[in-house]
Amino acid sequence: MPRAIDSGERLCDELRAQVDLHVGDATVTKIPELALDVTEAEVHFPGQVNVSTAVEETRKLWGGSVDGQTGQLRQSIHAWLVRTPTRVILVDTATGNGKNRPNLPILNHLNEPFLDRLKAAGVRPEEVDLVLHTHLHVDHVGWNTRKIDGRWVPTFPNARYIFSGRERAYLAALSAADGSDAAIRTAAKLGPMPQPPLLGIYEGVYEDSVLPVIEAGLAREIVVDGTEVAEGVSFLPSPGHSIDHACIRFASRGEQALFWGDVMHHPLQFVRPDWNSQFCEFPDAARESRRWAMNYAAETNALVFTTHFAESSVGRVSREGGRLAWHFA
Repeated sequence: MPRAIDSGERLCDELRAQVDLHVGDATVTKIPELALDVTEAEVHFPGQVNVSTAVEETRKLWGGSVDGQTGQLRQSIHAWLVRTPTRVILVDTATGNGKNRPNLPILNHLNEPFLDRLKAAGVRPEEVDLVLHTHLHVDHVGWNTRKIDGRWVPTFPNARYIFSGRERAYLAALSAADGSDAAIRTAAKLGPMPQPPLLGIYEGVYEDSVLPVIEAGLAREIVVDGTEVAEGVSFLPSPGHSIDHACIRFASRGEQALFWGDVMHHPLQFVRPDWNSQFCEFPDAARESRRWAMNYAAETNALVFTTHFAESSVGRVSREGGRLAWHFA
């Protein structure tokens, strides 16, 4: 993860510039949590060569996504609020406040006004009736719960939380394991893994951000196979970053939105599509899913909502001269 947070100036700029986007009958709004300004490309994309060249190419194409002085990558953590005539939906729920994340100091015991920003967008927690998860990593499920009277309770008490059953089973197995690779493989019944699980992105997550939702009877586990799970909503398989990662498709009146989750982390990956982030657990599958997501977005002209791109965090993909290009909206 990045070593520091831009403590407010850029985030305030993004909030002031925030605009609602429309997909058919739906309105989509970004709800920011953190602006990350000190991401070293060599760390985020480990084992790559000529990283500075890729960063400079990225800076020339998307200046707001690279710090012009340091060359470090700019990123974001946020949720997406989707309002339809009949639904109030959140896609992923960022990191959450007060969560114990000792192996990820930048996310440890946050105290961010995320719910105030949601309220400023016109929505109270009890008005949310669907929470959709692309996957169950630490920075995508945190606001599922908040601590009240010493207990983690669902933040959105009237919502149905929808996520992959396989992701949940894997997360539960990691929680039950003793931390060794062998124990995790045995508990998860997955056989050999391309690389060991990244425990920092899972530590404590099941206990404080997923299990309380299940125990409250608010969870709905699904098979990620493209089937419509709610009106206009389907989960498209894109495994690799996590074991059963999904891109979430939302369709309304002939228009399409695609919530990418972590199939990509930064526009630099349009310059180097084969580069995985340090957090991609299944590298070969992650590359394949990234290529699929880029092509699918270009073919469908879907409006793409990312989770970690900075700037507007939303855009479209087009084919230009034999390559796939990203255009911020």
